[in-house]
Amino acid sequence: MEIILKYFSGLSDTQKQQFEALYDLYHDWNNKINVISRKDIDFIYEHHILHSLAIANAIKFRPGTKILDFGTGGGFPGIPLAIMFPETQFKLIDGTGKKILVVKEISKAIGLQNCTAEQIRGENEQGKYDFVISRAVMQLPDLIRLIKKNISKTNHNSMPNGIFCLKGGDVSAEINPFRHIAEVTDISKMFKEEWFKNKYLIYVPL
Repeated sequence: MEIILKYFSGLSDTQKQQFEALYDLYHDWNNKINVISRKDIDFIYEHHILHSLAIANAIKFRPGTKILDFGTGGGFPGIPLAIMFPETQFKLIDGTGKKILVVKEISKAIGLQNCTAEQIRGENEQGKYDFVISRAVMQLPDLIRLIKKNISKTNHNSMPNGIFCLKGGDVSAEINPFRHIAEVTDISKMFKEEWFKNKYLIYVPL
């Protein structure tokens, strides 16, 4: 938990309690349903929660913003961002029912009022959103083909509507089709821990 407070010091008591509760909740659920790899679960704050919050370092979503977490898995990056932006509406989707069950139960346990979850394939999601967020779900060109239909034409934030993707390794090939408009941020410039080396936040306005 200290690693979250190190970079995000202005949290309310409610936000602190919600972030703190995630450790036990994810450990408990991971024993029943493997949503985070066994070797990674003890590093949940660094590898999953703080990693998700790289998006919060790049943009402060305005109240009323609508966000789709595409392929949320166990709730990342959606749940940490829903805690961080309580006046922003999040929908978390995944094709795997047991993962959505975990997302629903954890959201309920920490009292998230701004977060819904649904088992649905991305191509079948028809809603309109200001931003789509995702974490290492698929290659960027394939993802953008699927979610372009979901991006609203009306902008409400300091950055134009589009997609934020968390990626690792060499991203040059997959951002190449969007090289004139994509913004790639080295997450190790935000967070100093060694694990964030070669981790990137990609933003593409759509």
